[in-house]
Amino acid sequence: MLRSLPRRLPRLSACVALGAVAALTACATQEAREIDDAAPTTAATDVAVGAPDSADPGAAAPDGLPVAADPEVPGGRDNGAACPYLDAEWVARTNGQKVTGQGTDARFTTPACVFWSYGEDPQLQVSVRHMPSPEEATAVVNRAAPIERTNPAEEIDGWSGGRAGGELVEAPWGALYAVAKGPMAVVVFSDQAQSVKAEAVAREVIANLGL
Repeated sequence: MLRSLPRRLPRLSACVALGAVAALTACATQEAREIDDAAPTTAATDVAVGAPDSADPGAAAPDGLPVAADPEVPGGRDNGAACPYLDAEWVARTNGQKVTGQGTDARFTTPACVFWSYGEDPQLQVSVRHMPSPEEATAVVNRAAPIERTNPAEEIDGWSGGRAGGELVEAPWGALYAVAKGPMAVVVFSDQAQSVKAEAVAREVIANLGL
């Protein structure tokens, strides 16, 4: 208001001098246009300075858990919490076993998911880690898939890590697929001996979460 006032006074005086209602109306309209033109475009400003898109899962805050954190599902197979990014029927078809129980660990920013079949040990375990740095995401992958006893995993565009199956994987697991991209890490353990099944799960997780 203070910046526009000196510019508006001469135009207002000229309008009064005309002495006609029509002229006053025209001047008022012109003044309104000047005020509108001078007003800041707050919508554009809000977009420019707004917070990052919270729908981007890659922008989620780190979970604060250590690199060595493993999923812990309260109540085990009886937990019953459905995985928010993997359908149980899809898991049964992909891993080749009926799902008889499932649960999640909500300590992680994106909940870890664990699925059981008929055995006491889980058939599938999935961790999605939001780490403070790419180096720590790589550390998560290297812990799950030690370089000395796993093969490189570079099949998913932009992601890299390690994979293994059979005797190269510690019991009770039969296969693993662990990859990182920036500060994100996805780690999949399957009780099946084929790492291709763990890879399929990792692909589904990354696609469903838009990582």
